This record gives sequence, C-alpha cells and structure tokens, in this order.
Amino acid sequence: MNERILVVEDEPALRDTLEWNLRHEGYPVKTAADGIAGLQAAREWKPDLLILDLMLPGMDGLEVCRQLRKDTNFPILMLTARESETDRVVGLEVGADDYITKPFHMRELLARVKAQLRRVRLIREEKTSLSTEETPLEEPIVCGDLTINPARGEVLRAGKALSLKPKEYELLLFFARHRGQMLSREQILQRVWGWEYTGDSRTVDVHVRWLREKIEPDPATPARLVTVRGGGYRFEG
Repeated sequence: MNERILVVEDEPALRDTLEWNLRHEGYPVKTAADGIAGLQAAREWKPDLLILDLMLPGMDGLEVCRQLRKDTNFPILMLTARESETDRVVGLEVGADDYITKPFHMRELLARVKAQLRRVRLIREEKTSLSTEETPLEEPIVCGDLTINPARGEVLRAGKALSLKPKEYELLLFFARHRGQMLSREQILQRVWGWEYTGDSRTVDVHVRWLREKIEPDPATPARLVTVRGGGYRFEG
C-alpha cells in the first residue's frame, strides 16, 4: 500500500489523530493547517486522496476544492461540523467525492478512505490492462450531433471535441450504452462510481447538471438527458 494521503485540518488534535491512524494503516501522510498551505501541498505533493476540512483559515475548504478541481482528479473527502443539506450539496458541486460530518467514528472515515482509494486503484488497473492487452475496439456511439468514441475516450458535438471531466465522460458513456432506459441513481452510482461508493447519491444529480451544460442545446429544458420523476434519468440520445 503506497497511496499518499494529504490531510488539511486546522484543529491540531484532530489533525494529529488523523495522521496517526492513517499512518497506522500504512499510508504515507502529509498534513497542512490552513487552506493556502493545503492547496500548495496538494499541487506539489500530488496525493492520491485529500481529506479536507470545510472551515479553514486563509482559504476555506470549498475554495481549495474548487481550485483543485480545475486540474486534478484525485478523490476529495470533505470534513465539516455543519450538518445542513445545503453545505453537503455545495461541497459536491465544487467537486468533493464524499462528505463526512464531525464528530465521526474513525472506523467510518477509514472505511470511506479505503473505498475511495480502491476505486482509484481499479481505474488505474483497468487503464493498464487496456494499454497492454489487445481488446476489441468499441464502435463510436452516435446520438444526434453527439459522437462518443470509447476507443479514443473522446466526445464530439457537431464535430467539435467536448472537454469533459473523467467522471462526466464515464457517466455519458454509461447513459449512451443504455439509451432509452430509465436508470435509477442507485444503478448509476453502482456502475459509474463503483459498488463500494459510500458518498451521497446527490453527486449523481450534480454531475448530470454539469453534463447537461455541455451536451444540451438548452440545459434548463433538457431534451437528451431527461429526469424521470421519482426514478432517475433516461438518455434519449
């Protein structure tokens, strides 16, 4: 086990406790006590996972997360003393992968860390397998003016390449492969985020909204990626 974890937490006792427990589990750990130092450490050290407090001096956790999501994809587990649904949703919207409210049991936090890192490991192994093995190339999927090319990992809209985050691409590909089917949030989480994902199902809604902004002619009235009331989503193509 060599996944590196960065802990950004301004409470010394909690920061030290997190560091001790994570090191006890075998993870290399670096810590920072404020948002600015945490942002710098994340960019220089390039951890495999970030544990990020929401309320930080210098720069709060939401802004740190927002800045990092411009050019990084490692999992971010956000810590907060707040319990409101608004804070949870905002955290997901700026790019957090999971959200845990203080006080929490260390066993629960470690379980979430392991689940996130296991997902990262599986993605890496899949990429390595695809690069070293001969696998049948999947044909491009054409949905109106959208062309999804799984072999190249790209999406074109009216011939122009779209800039999608990795999870947005995975989500769109999953929808396109199941065109016309109603997919529940639970199905989407299991297939796109992984069976052991422990985060909030609202992350699906957040990513769908981001995706609509890139593939819909009018994101406010989606015609391609439609909501099924009380159920989930359906991709009409």
